[in-house]
Amino acid sequence: MTNLLNLVAAAPTRLNPLDLFLQADIIVQAVMVGLILASIWVWTIVVSFSMRLGKLERNTRDFEADFWESDDFDALTTGRARKNLPPARVAAAAINEWKHSTQHPPVDREGTRQRLASTMESQVAAEGDELSARLGFLATTGSVAPFVGLFGTVWGIMNSFFQIGMQESSSLAVVAPGIAEALFATAIGLFAAIPAVIAYNRFSDRVNRYEAKLQRFADRFHASLSRELDKA
Repeated sequence: MTNLLNLVAAAPTRLNPLDLFLQADIIVQAVMVGLILASIWVWTIVVSFSMRLGKLERNTRDFEADFWESDDFDALTTGRARKNLPPARVAAAAINEWKHSTQHPPVDREGTRQRLASTMESQVAAEGDELSARLGFLATTGSVAPFVGLFGTVWGIMNSFFQIGMQESSSLAVVAPGIAEALFATAIGLFAAIPAVIAYNRFSDRVNRYEAKLQRFADRFHASLSRELDKA
């Protein structure tokens, strides 16, 4: 009876996340810490990737505008500032293939066209893969975090039932703190997972649209090179 009264006296009068964490079982605390770290990393990716993609889209628009106005594609794609742009690497890959395919006449026009198309498509795919590489963590967090939080919840509830046996009482005052701590783990799991899923879907769409824009650039450049082949 004394232990039960102590539990009631020690029970918090309002929801306090810090108290829930400090009073939780060590396993539940480990789950919470892992989920909090995952959430921090998710937001780091969200902010950094959003800034990176926005800058990349602006620089790509500027590059393409300069590219189609230039008479020297080779010089434009080899500039130090341009080398880190996906469309510049796509164009550079095509120009290198053009040089190799046309340096020894007679030129196989149809074969050159096919090699140019294959080279640019491969580079476009590589650029898309490189952009979406960091999104894997968002997808993993979005799908796994709720289950990790659920594991913490299950463990906490099991611990609460153990306390029932220890205190020989099924009073809510005995099980409520442990259940609250356990459910807090699920809440943190959802806090990590929901932004990760939203960000993953949003960024995946932006990467797909950017890759489609690269492909249109590659198709237009391929058409330009194909016309040059007809003149050769």
